[in-house]
Amino acid sequence: MNEDSGGSQSITSAKGSRDEPELEQAYERLVDEGHDRLDRPLLPLLSTGFLGGVDVGVGVLIYLVVEAKTGDALLASLAFTIGFVALLLASSELFTENFLVPVISVVAKVGTLTQLVRLWVVTLAANLVAGFAMAGMIVVALPDVHDAAIKAGSHYAHLGVSFRSFFLAVLAGAVITLLTRMQHATENLGVRAMAAVMMSFVLVGAQLFHSVLDSILMFAGLLTGRADYGYLDWLGALGWSAFGNLVGGLVLVTGLRLLRTSHRIAESRDEGQTG
Repeated sequence: MNEDSGGSQSITSAKGSRDEPELEQAYERLVDEGHDRLDRPLLPLLSTGFLGGVDVGVGVLIYLVVEAKTGDALLASLAFTIGFVALLLASSELFTENFLVPVISVVAKVGTLTQLVRLWVVTLAANLVAGFAMAGMIVVALPDVHDAAIKAGSHYAHLGVSFRSFFLAVLAGAVITLLTRMQHATENLGVRAMAAVMMSFVLVGAQLFHSVLDSILMFAGLLTGRADYGYLDWLGALGWSAFGNLVGGLVLVTGLRLLRTSHRIAESRDEGQTG
């Protein structure tokens, strides 16, 4: 019995020793990339955010086409994953992708809270502007998807303020932040692309409440001119979903991940770096 116990402890210890270097490397990658994002000049920041909206808009495009032609929401959700693969390969960014990497850099004192808020605001605004433009082109170019766009947009516009919609938004923030963490755990592009497919399918297939994605769907419905909701409904949904996304990303994923590298964060903070 004691021999078995000792063997189990040895296996656990060996696994832990193997995990430590991987955690250290992942932490260094996160801090370095977060510093780069926070220090990014305004024009590159706008362009990466705008491209992020375009990439997700491409996912919305194929989602609506498949939904309109097949009526199968899960098949359409699988098709949507193209948008998140594009996000990865094009190195563009979504607002919700910035709940882990730059936050860790701020906590480690290689960036400031002001820089973080600037990153969030500019990226979200650029995502939405590009998403609106993509929605407009989709509606004009593909009239066959109008009914699918109205249906999808109406669903999110009418979720309202409730525990259900809040937790849908919290889960969306957690899913995207977990995706970010998974992708930064490896440098293998194939594995990172697989993570993008899996987690974006969860996001859309479960109809989670994502501030940028669902805004584009609501824009498409609004631009048909036949939606049963208005821009004030969209604005309310945006604010509520963004709040829930923040809670899910920062509390459920980032906060817990920080505990695993608390010793490295303490070292970084002791160095007195300010970004």
